[in-house]
Amino acid sequence: MYSSVDTIWVLLGAILVFFMQAGFAMVETGFTRAKNAGNIIMKNLMDFALGTIFFWIIGFGLMFGMSKTGTVNPFIGAGDFFIRGDYGASYPSWAYVIFQTVFCATAATIVSGAMAERTKFKAYCIYSVLISALIYPVSGHWIWGGGWLAQLGFQDFAGSTAVHMVGGVAALIGAKILGPRIGKYGSDGKTKAIPGHSLTLGALGVFILWFCWFGFNAGSSVSMTGDDVLFNTSLIMVTTNMSAAVAAAVTMLFTWFRYKKSDISMTLNGALAGLVGITAGCNNVSVVGSAMIGLICGIVVVFAVEFFDNVVKIDDPVGAISVHGVCGALGTILVGLFSVDNGLFYGGGFHLLGVQVLGVVAVIAWVAITMTIIFTILNKTVGLRVTEEEELSGLDVNEHGLTSAYSDFMPMNNTLKKVYEAAPVSASPVVDSEPIVITPPKDKITKVSVLANPSKFDDLKRALNDIGVTGVTVTNVIGCGIQKGRSQYYRGAELDMNLIPKIKLEIVVSKVPVELVVNTVKKVLYTGSFGDGKIFIYDVENVVKVRTGETGFDALQDND
Repeated sequence: MYSSVDTIWVLLGAILVFFMQAGFAMVETGFTRAKNAGNIIMKNLMDFALGTIFFWIIGFGLMFGMSKTGTVNPFIGAGDFFIRGDYGASYPSWAYVIFQTVFCATAATIVSGAMAERTKFKAYCIYSVLISALIYPVSGHWIWGGGWLAQLGFQDFAGSTAVHMVGGVAALIGAKILGPRIGKYGSDGKTKAIPGHSLTLGALGVFILWFCWFGFNAGSSVSMTGDDVLFNTSLIMVTTNMSAAVAAAVTMLFTWFRYKKSDISMTLNGALAGLVGITAGCNNVSVVGSAMIGLICGIVVVFAVEFFDNVVKIDDPVGAISVHGVCGALGTILVGLFSVDNGLFYGGGFHLLGVQVLGVVAVIAWVAITMTIIFTILNKTVGLRVTEEEELSGLDVNEHGLTSAYSDFMPMNNTLKKVYEAAPVSASPVVDSEPIVITPPKDKITKVSVLANPSKFDDLKRALNDIGVTGVTVTNVIGCGIQKGRSQYYRGAELDMNLIPKIKLEIVVSKVPVELVVNTVKKVLYTGSFGDGKIFIYDVENVVKVRTGETGFDALQDND
C-alpha cells in the first residue's frame, strides 16, 4: 500500500525542482547579453529534454541499480536500462524516478551559465547527454545509491556536492577550456566588466530558484508521515530560508564595504550561495548553524568570483563556478562542523569532517578528470567554441537563425500601421499646395541643443517657458562625456564606459536672445558635479513650416 501523502509530497517536490529550470534560465539570460538570450533559453530547454531521455535510458540505472541478489556495488550501479526495476517505498517507483530526473537536470543546467555566449550549441547538447547518462549518475551512486561514500557515513542530504558541486566543477573545466569571451580581458590582462542585459530577469530567476529550493531540500525527505519527519521537514524549510537570507544580507553589506556601493548582481549570487551551501546539511544543522553557513558562503562567494575573474582569468558570466562549485564544496564540508549529530562543534570529533572532505575531493577528482576528457574530445572533433565573428554578432542569429529574442518588444503604433496600409501607392507624390520659395531669413536663427539629467526636465521646461521659449523637442538618449561617465562597478570590475540616461532638448530660437537661453539652461542645470550636461549651439540656415509654407522667423511663430 502506498501512502497518498508521501506520494503527493514526492511529486510536489519534483514539480518544484523542475521549475528550477525556469529560474536558471532567467538568471543566465539576465546576466548575459541580449544577443545570446535565445541561445540561453534553448540550452536550458534541451539539457532538460536530453537529460530526461538519457537518464531514463542509462543514468538512473547507473545511479541506483542493484544486482539481482540485492547487493550494491560500491562504485557504480548495476545498470537498469529503461528503468524496469521497482524503486518505490511508501510511494510508487515512478514518483521517485521523476524526482531523481529533475535533480539530474539541475546538475546539467548549471554548466550553461559559465560557458555562456561562446559555446557551440551542438557541443553543448552532446555534453548534456554525457553528464546526465554517466558523470552525474556515477558520483551520485557513491552518495545516494548506497556506494562507498554512503557506506563511510558521508552526508549530503539534498545535493550540495551530488548536484551543485558536480555542475560547478564541470562548469569550471568547460569555461577553462573554452577561454574567456572576447573583450573580457584587456591587453594588459585587466578584467573588463561585461554587464548582463537585464538584472530584472536575473532577479526573477533568483526568486524562482529560492522558491523552488524548498522543494529541492524539504522534498528530499521523500516523506510526510510521522511526527519526527514532519518536524524535520519543517526545520529543513527554516534552515534553507535562513541560510539564503543571511547570505544575501552579508553579501550586500560586504560588497557595500568593498566596492563602496552594494553590488546587485553579486548580492543575487549571494542568495544562491547560501541556498547551495545549506543543501548538504539542511536536515541536521540548527537554525543558528544554518545562519553561520549562510554568513560564510555570503562572503566566500564574493572572493570566489573575484578569484576566478581576476586571478586565474576564467570567465564565468553568471558566477556558476563560485556559487555551485565553491559553495557546494564548502557547504558539504561545513556539515562536518555544524551537524548537530556528530559535527566537530557539537562534540563529534574530526571523523565526520574528514569523511566530508574526502567525499568532496573524490567527487571533484571524478568530475574534473572525466569532464576534461569529454570537453577536450569535443573541442578536437565537433569544436567547442564558435568563431570570433559568430561570437561578436551573437549566438541567437548564428546558432538559431534568430535575429533578436526581443524583436517585437517595441510594436508598431496601430495608428501609423493603419496609415501605412491605407496610403495609396503613386508613381509621383501628390502636392496640394503651391511650391515653396525659400528666401533667406531676415533674422538670425539659432539651434540650441541641451544634454541634461532627466531629473532636471520639469525645472528646465518651466524656466524656458518663463523667458518665452515654448517650442522644444525632447528625446531620451544615453551617453557619456570625456570622463566616460561616473565610475561604476559590475561584479567587482570597473566598467570601461558607463552610458548614462540623459534627455536631449532641441530648441530653435530667433527673437529670444541665445545668451538668455544659454544662461537660463546653465542656471537650472548647474550643480558643480560631473554629469551636469552640455549645451551645443548651431547656426540654422532656414526653417520651413510644412502646413503653411512659411519660412524663417514666421515659421517659428503661431500665427493662427
